[in-house]
Amino acid sequence: MTEGPSNRRPQAAAASTARLAAVTGDARPAQSRRREVVLVAVARTYAVALVGVEGHVVEVEADLALGLPGLTVTGLPDAALAEARDRVRAAVVNSGEAWPPRRITLALSPAWLPKKGSGFDVALAVAVLAAAGKVPLAALAGLVLLGELGLDGRVRPVRGVLPAVLTAVGSGFDRVVVPVDNLAEASLVPDVRATGVRTLRGLVALLRGEQPDEEPAGSTVAPEEPPSLDLIDVAGQVPGRTAVEVAAAGGHHLLLLGPPGSGKTMLAERLPGVLPPLTRAAALEVTAIHSVAGTLPAGQPLVTRAPFQDPHHTATVSSVIGGGSGIARPGAASLAHHGVLFLDEAPEFSTRVLDALRQPLESGRLTIRRVGGTAVYPARFTLALAANPCACAQSDNDCTCTPDSRRRYLARLSGPLLDRVDMHVIVPRITRAELLAENGVGELSARVAERVAMARQYAATRYAGTPWRTNGEVPGVELLRRWPLPRSATIQAEDALDAGLLTARGYGRVTRLAWTLSDLQGLPVPTAAEVNHALTFRLGRRRAAVAA
Repeated sequence: MTEGPSNRRPQAAAASTARLAAVTGDARPAQSRRREVVLVAVARTYAVALVGVEGHVVEVEADLALGLPGLTVTGLPDAALAEARDRVRAAVVNSGEAWPPRRITLALSPAWLPKKGSGFDVALAVAVLAAAGKVPLAALAGLVLLGELGLDGRVRPVRGVLPAVLTAVGSGFDRVVVPVDNLAEASLVPDVRATGVRTLRGLVALLRGEQPDEEPAGSTVAPEEPPSLDLIDVAGQVPGRTAVEVAAAGGHHLLLLGPPGSGKTMLAERLPGVLPPLTRAAALEVTAIHSVAGTLPAGQPLVTRAPFQDPHHTATVSSVIGGGSGIARPGAASLAHHGVLFLDEAPEFSTRVLDALRQPLESGRLTIRRVGGTAVYPARFTLALAANPCACAQSDNDCTCTPDSRRRYLARLSGPLLDRVDMHVIVPRITRAELLAENGVGELSARVAERVAMARQYAATRYAGTPWRTNGEVPGVELLRRWPLPRSATIQAEDALDAGLLTARGYGRVTRLAWTLSDLQGLPVPTAAEVNHALTFRLGRRRAAVAA
């Protein structure tokens, strides 16, 4: 007997149901499945993507649909973020939650912005659970989620929490969830309620309004800072110690030129000890850079002292300026922001490294362009260079270098770079009388720091209402136009300019040094004595080269 069309429809529907059940594992009637499609939710959570120290709020959308179970992440994820599929699923299952047997799509918006790192894991996991109805959507309003997930559900610390939280607050969010190890760092930002979590299980319980089954996050006690090196340890070298004081007071770049063992490195290492503590705004800037680089000391969420960076002379351009695959990471120049970048044996550094410093010396920032994006890092540091007079680095009696070889050795420091260095100071060899006469009776760094702080206050008062706070930051043309010096004070500097001993940039730097010298003495305007003293600091290397 032949079956009619009416008899074939139920069989076809049953066959279709069987095929769909084989794919999805769901053998319920199609009518029930159609009702469930209406109930599928789209949930949204928020995270932050960092490009350098600049953050962008990222909206994470989770869509659960019928189909072959799987997880797709869209929105320009990098390799670490693409691998989040496996981490998130394992963390959810090992936290006691059921993984939705659906086709899951996670979209990170804006889609044009590259996303890098594992700090999106928590936002991805919570978005999936919210779309599955396991977390109330109302609990996610105004909330930013940061953190990496372990396979067992632990929430691991991530880099860049401070700039990420600052971005969240600037975008109108008032609550953030961070790994418990990053809580102290996130709490530095005012006007935000930061919560530290140890596990995904505990976070889900908090979002549900339940009591989490874990110990509450405690405050971390910052370790005591080690005592800084003191200028009293430097024997003799009165001109060198004066140069360090002037460099600290005005933010001036410094070249120390002298034989081995004369104290160049000791002087440079003690420069941060006479700098004033960082202001709150400067401390947040410095901490944000170190947070992105992952160099914040354990238990010390806020950098309050001027940083000191001293890369080895074999350092590459990427390690000093910044670089890496994708978005460039900060280098030593940015890590020294509001502090000191010290290059010992400066002529031994690569020419590419030295010339790359010219941009931050002028602008106070570094712009690094890569295929993955452009990163801009602040880099307003005081550059301290130390150099021997020749390559053999022997005493005067043992040195066999010719005058030409000495000139070639120092010529590795290019003219454009040295023209941006305010002070060129000759550091002579220590005599026996100087070494024995000092014996710990020199001047303490604390007393020098008091004069430095006073001089900086005079400069800040003078530059109130401008973007500058120290003499070293003011462009030479602005200083000459808005704060001109009397002609009687600049006669020798003008003669040096006419004789070719100074460039126009060098003349401007002499005037900046003169203002710092007058601030250290409490004078309202530099006199001829301060300008001539500044000219001596500026021409020290050139005079030594002529003598050689």
